[in-house]
Amino acid sequence: MAEILIIIGTFFLVVGAVGLIRLPDMFTRMHAATKCTTLGAMCTLLGVAIMMEPVAVKALLMIVFILLGNPTSAHAIARAAYKSGTRMKIGSYDAFKEEEQ
Repeated sequence: MAEILIIIGTFFLVVGAVGLIRLPDMFTRMHAATKCTTLGAMCTLLGVAIMMEPVAVKALLMIVFILLGNPTSAHAIARAAYKSGTRMKIGSYDAFKEEEQ
């Protein structure tokens, strides 16, 4: 079971890396990177926790920190990028623009 979780985690990490290369703008790249690294790291660390019992508590604590830190930091970075004028892909829907008016 642990090996399967590590393979799944690695798959999501690779998909996130491909998303960083293939997606058109900063916001979609950050979305792909955040979602994939959160799930990929969680699966990998859960596999490590199952496989190596002496470090299980540390791995589970890392999962908690990743769950709290990744979405929060991604939101802060995306908001700062938007406020500084980072351009979105042409044709993207801008929900924040309507809120500001």
